[in-house]
Formats: sequence, structure tokens, C-alpha cells
Amino acid sequence: MYKVAVVGATGAVGMQMVKVLEERGFPVEKLFLVASERSVGRKITFKGEEHEVVALKGFDFSAVDVALFSAGSSVSKEYAPKAADAGCVVVDNSSAFRMNDDVPLVVPEVNPQDVDWHRGIIANPNCSTIQMVVALNPLHRINRIKKIVVSTYQAVSGKGLKAMEELRVQSADVLSGKGVVPKEFPYQIAFNVLPHIDVFVEDGYTKEEMKMLNETRKIMGDHEIDVAATTVRVPVFVGHSESVWVKFEDEMSVDRVKEILMRAEGVVVVDEPSAERYPLAVDVAGRDEVFVGRIRRDLNDPSAVLMWVVADNLRKGAATNAVQIAELLVKRGKI
Repeated sequence: MYKVAVVGATGAVGMQMVKVLEERGFPVEKLFLVASERSVGRKITFKGEEHEVVALKGFDFSAVDVALFSAGSSVSKEYAPKAADAGCVVVDNSSAFRMNDDVPLVVPEVNPQDVDWHRGIIANPNCSTIQMVVALNPLHRINRIKKIVVSTYQAVSGKGLKAMEELRVQSADVLSGKGVVPKEFPYQIAFNVLPHIDVFVEDGYTKEEMKMLNETRKIMGDHEIDVAATTVRVPVFVGHSESVWVKFEDEMSVDRVKEILMRAEGVVVVDEPSAERYPLAVDVAGRDEVFVGRIRRDLNDPSAVLMWVVADNLRKGAATNAVQIAELLVKRGKI
């Protein structure tokens, strides 16, 4: 049994972490719910018992075996090293350490062995990257991927509870003829599409798009894979969707792709065009698998296929992946 802390326990992902720990039966001896001062005293139920939220400032991580962090990069940069120095293994959901050479970036279905070389901190990848590599890595193992072109359709929950509330409020305001004042997003998100997630960097890309490039290469262990991403925010509460074009080294038939994916860990194929069946964000919410459909070949390139990849960004894209990493640590004796 293990002493577990959830840092950022009152946030959208933190609350899912608590839920997933219970659902998956993680061997919790004692649970610490940790957050900022403004959340101290709030109560969250775990296994039928109420647990009170305590303050992060001054929290003693030496009493914890594993800490799941989801409180943002600035908090992680300050507190994750302190937790690791205190002997606690940190699974961090922020972008703070993902590209550090001495920090594993792990998706359990793809690179579970990387937890073995952690030095106290393991990074949880970006939500959009996680679902894409779960779907693509089984194919990459059989027929090396040369290039990926991906466009994402990302739910507002990826930006947190305030963003979800903004979509609710704006939707009601628009339908009632009221004006909209954006706060969490630069423009109206209700009934709109924003081709911009995170800040812009060099060459007109955003940080979110660069994450998909750099993280995919690190997780899949192939730094020659080309990744061209366009990340888009859509007025959906939960569930990221992705249109993915993949070019392989050798020709790959649609039937072969389906065969591989139907056997792949953590993947569910929903692909019946004649019945208009394909993955939908509303259907995958609350699920931990990555759903793939609309699998078809590129009509101009026999070595390329297209597919539609959907997953719950709060669960597999964040909380569930973090708990799975903790399970790996237990299984492989690294905690």
C-alpha cells in the first residue's frame, strides 16, 4: 500500500485523478489532497470518505510515496524537485519537465520501460500527444512512420474548469441574444473555432503544436519522425478529436492498419462507414481508451493512410495516464 498525494486536487484534472485512483483500485494507504490556499478546507470524497484539502505551501512530501501533480508548470517547477528530493516520486502533468533529458516522458502503452530510469520525476505528456501515439505506435513498430500531419479539435476542458464555465456561460448568452465578453480565450469560444492553443512561437507555430512534434519523437524513440500539427480549440466540453495523416516507409493497406489497431493495447476501432459509425467526443467522454475510425488510404500515396482519433482528454489525456504511470512504478518496483 502506498501514500499518495494529488497536487492540484480541486482542478479539472486533479479531480479526475482522485476518481481514477479509486476506479482502478490503486493501492492507496493514505491519500493527501493538496492545492492552493484558496482551496484549503474543501472536501473531496474518495472511497466513500471525505478528505479535506490541505495547502501545498509547507506540505511535507517526505510522508508521500508518489505524488500526482496537476497544478501548472510554475507550481511544478517550484515544488516537484522539492518533492523528489524528499524521496517522493512525482508524476507531473504539466509541460515543465517533459523535454528534460533526465526526465522520462511516458505513455504506458508505448514506452513503459522508460519509468525504470526516473530520478524522482516522470512527465505526463500533452493530452493530444498521448492519444495520437497510443494509436500510431503499434503501427510504427511494424512499419516505420516517416511523417505525421495532424489537425486537432480540442475540448475546452483542456484549459481547465474556468474555460468550461466560460463555454457554458457564452453559449447561454449567445442563445439569449446577449453580448459575449471573452476571458479565458482571446475570442468567443461558443459556436466558434479558434485555430490557436497556447502561445505563438517561431515560424507561426504555437507551443501546443511544437509539443506534439517534440513529445512524439521522445515518446516513440524516433527523432526523425516529421510531425506537422495544427491545434484548434472547439466548443466541446470533453473529448479531443484529431484528423491524422500518416506516411509509412512501406505500403500499408487499410485492412492491415485495422488488424493491427484492433489488437493494440488501449485502442478501440470504431470504423463502419456504411453504418455511419465512427468515434465521437460525446461517446468517449468518461472512457480511458483511444478510439480510432475513418481509416482510409491516401488516394495518391499507397504508403499513407488517414484516420480519426478521439479520446477523453481529462482521463487518458491526463489523469488516467498519470495513474497508469504510478501503476507501472509499482509493477516494476520503481517506487
